Amino acid sequence: MNFPLGSVVQYRGRPWVVQDREGEALRLRPLGGGEDHALLVHPLVARKIPWEGLEPGRFPPPRPEGMTSPFLYRLFEEAATLLLRESVAPLRSISKVSVRPRPYQLVPLLMALRLQPVRLLIADDVGVGKTVEAGLVVRELLDSKEARRVAVLVPPHLMEQWVYELREKFALEAVPISPATLARLERDLPPGQNVYTHYPVQVISIDFVKHPRHRPLFLESRPDVVVVDEAHGAVGGPRQENQMRYTLVRELAEDPNRHLLLLTATPHSGIPDAFQRLLGLLQPEFQGWSLEDLTEERRARLARHFVQRTRRDVLENWEGGRLFPERIAREVTYLLSPEYRTLYDTAYSYARKLVRTGEGLGETQRRFRWWAALALLRAVMSSPRAAQAALARRQARVGEDLQDTPLEAFAPQVFEAGDLPADDEIPTPLLALAGEEAGLELKEEPLRALRRLAQALTPEKDSKLQGVIAQVRKLLEEGHEPVVWCHYVDTAEYVAEELRKALPGVAVAAVTGRMDGELRREAIAELMTKSPRVLVATDCVSEGINLQAGFSAAIHYDLPWNPNRLEQREGRVDRYGQPKPQVVVVRYYGGDNPMDRAVLEVLLRKAEEIRNALGIHVPVPREEAYVVDRMVRRLFYSSGAQPLLLPEAEEVEREWQMDVERERKTRTRFAQWALKPAEAMAALKDSDAVLGTPERVERFVLEALERLGLRPEAEGNGVYRIPLGEWLRDLEARGLGSLAELLVRAFPRVALPLGQTHGRRQEERTLRLAFQDPVPEGALYVGRNHPLVVGLARYAFERALRREEDFGRYTALRTSGVDRVVYLYLLRPRYLLRLSRGQAGGEVLGEEVLSVAYRGGELLPPEEAQAFLRLSPEDNVPKEEAQVHLERALRFFSEGQEGIMEVLKSRARKLQEDHRRVRQAAQMTGRVEVVPADLPDLLGVRILVPKRG
Repeated sequence: MNFPLGSVVQYRGRPWVVQDREGEALRLRPLGGGEDHALLVHPLVARKIPWEGLEPGRFPPPRPEGMTSPFLYRLFEEAATLLLRESVAPLRSISKVSVRPRPYQLVPLLMALRLQPVRLLIADDVGVGKTVEAGLVVRELLDSKEARRVAVLVPPHLMEQWVYELREKFALEAVPISPATLARLERDLPPGQNVYTHYPVQVISIDFVKHPRHRPLFLESRPDVVVVDEAHGAVGGPRQENQMRYTLVRELAEDPNRHLLLLTATPHSGIPDAFQRLLGLLQPEFQGWSLEDLTEERRARLARHFVQRTRRDVLENWEGGRLFPERIAREVTYLLSPEYRTLYDTAYSYARKLVRTGEGLGETQRRFRWWAALALLRAVMSSPRAAQAALARRQARVGEDLQDTPLEAFAPQVFEAGDLPADDEIPTPLLALAGEEAGLELKEEPLRALRRLAQALTPEKDSKLQGVIAQVRKLLEEGHEPVVWCHYVDTAEYVAEELRKALPGVAVAAVTGRMDGELRREAIAELMTKSPRVLVATDCVSEGINLQAGFSAAIHYDLPWNPNRLEQREGRVDRYGQPKPQVVVVRYYGGDNPMDRAVLEVLLRKAEEIRNALGIHVPVPREEAYVVDRMVRRLFYSSGAQPLLLPEAEEVEREWQMDVERERKTRTRFAQWALKPAEAMAALKDSDAVLGTPERVERFVLEALERLGLRPEAEGNGVYRIPLGEWLRDLEARGLGSLAELLVRAFPRVALPLGQTHGRRQEERTLRLAFQDPVPEGALYVGRNHPLVVGLARYAFERALRREEDFGRYTALRTSGVDRVVYLYLLRPRYLLRLSRGQAGGEVLGEEVLSVAYRGGELLPPEEAQAFLRLSPEDNVPKEEAQVHLERALRFFSEGQEGIMEVLKSRARKLQEDHRRVRQAAQMTGRVEVVPADLPDLLGVRILVPKRG
């Protein structure tokens, strides 16, 4: 027996809809449930098992005993709409994402619709939302059946963030594939499968899969969509690591049918031909095009694949009002105390000797000495705790041959390369090996003196620490929650301990690289439930964990030695979704500290000038050469006798300026002026018409919470305050734990079970919700796919189906708005969407919920039925009378099937036109056809009876 897509079947005693086909198997979704309850069923197997009972079915009609009040029926209606996931709207991805995309974030998606295959370079500015833009494209390709498997290639430190973002924002359960997870994933594989063919959505460490041992198997798996984050790191750089990344991505791009998304905020990485290679991944011919002399025809062709916008572009051309915060930069200085000055001078004398005694050595040995000298000074000037750790652990690897340790292994400990993970541990091996190699290990007394000086530098004598305590106190008084950025774990723990002592009543947490990624995320989430709060963090947090929801200021306790890292830190709070109109960044440094002055003057000032001029950050090219050369020359040689340490460093200034000019030109040319805001808004409006607007979500949630006994209190600015404490206790007392569990799932850190909340303050169990994005400060955003909305919708919908707690599937009311009886049918029709783009095409299922009216023997279309939905009840209808009307309504519906199908055909033509309009806006070729799949489900009936007299 054939079961077409969209048909209703009876299976295991309940109705299901045929959602999809996977070979000969059917993917069935229960008509009253969501995708998480879907099953894969093979018809032949099901027929041979008597209790499976796979056969044609029909959604059951409302029953006479299922009458409910108009209020509860309205909740049921709204719940049915908000549970839709297989959208019939032109942008199918919107129905399954938990974010409310801004019109400018739809631009890459509209660009993708015109490409086959999709080949896009998304180079929007930091904090604009490239993850959301890429996720929308991926979700659209999956939901349109243009792709089955997705591989996201990322630097290792971004894997957990991508897994989290795909799950929380796009309802995609991705598996992380890395050396740490491979064995566990392989244990769960069916015979004949590997991890790359079995799991449909994968987040893969690019540094794992690029290796010749793993690359062939991955390439053989043929993922349909490949996303490369931080794509600039996959096309440039002298290190072998970069070359292996490029080889992998280039081989993936060679498949002409593969969809490829390249993401980077810094496409110009300072390597002249790296940007050309990046373009060549989109189309091979692009690699040979010079951006300096593009013809208009070539510019237009490249613009179909390349979008690059600054925040200014977004605000001036796409959005009105405030989307991004204003960044207020403050420079705050401290003066070294006499004790700290003595410690620095002693450490400097040792470091300078390390550098100057190596002048006659080979380049590798000299460079090694420079790194060690800089690392020692950096640890000493970070904090007394870091200085003690560096000196105490110095003997860790004494005796190891310098030649046995590759120079690159120590790179992250010194110059903070932008394409390597942050290293927040004291570089003890580097110090030990350098001292031994220089023969300085024999002179222990200066090092013992250094240790004694560091131990004597108590927190009270630490002027750097005391100054930052004052700055934190000031920011808290201004209403900010700050992040204090430290370079080393030892420093972060020291600062956090002293902040707790100095600021009683303030929640302070230290989050460092000694915690794994999930533990870091949990610690930050826990801290964000408390106020006032301070986060002390190392740079492991600056790589991928967004902090804008809970923090609005940043203090650089240790100045980073790379402007790229400075931007990463500040970008954690200065990004889309920051509720405060301003963020404050404090560049904190020693006014009489030579090392801090060197960092500021030779590294950070120029980067700030570029950002102010362009409105974007441009990374430093060839970071190690530039940073080490400039710092060594500035610190250890007089201005009149500065040697040429690294010849290539002299070219960096020129390369950096060339990158600035390239950025200026490309962002002007490829800001996507061809797409208009009105076109993106129209596409979003079409989706809202099917799925429900934010205003409908707000009304439903507030009414549903009131039904459950909560009383949301409007605070203004679209925020509602909802106290949970007494309500949860009352639920548990009445044995209604399922409702408490709903809140726990939706807000796990606010609505904990009562047994786990002893001693917690009442305000910690209070929700502040908002339904518009970006959300006001201190509120949680609740969109249509938020767990709270889904949980409340299922609660109302399933109880109506089972006729529980006074819910039901029909209602009757008297109103003066009608002069004869009107039956409003709540329908859930399904459509087949036949889409094609170039050679690709497929048939997918789409659904919506709509109302049609039956009045005086005439069936009225959905647009005319809307007026009846707005009528309010003015009197009750006795149950016996209502049951008579329900019998008539069901008879009219049964007899009017032909008319119902005509309404759906008309509606299908309207939907088809909506699809074509969006395609036209995206300049998309191909065809689209929308046809009703079958008779619709009759979800419910609203009976309007004329008011007497």
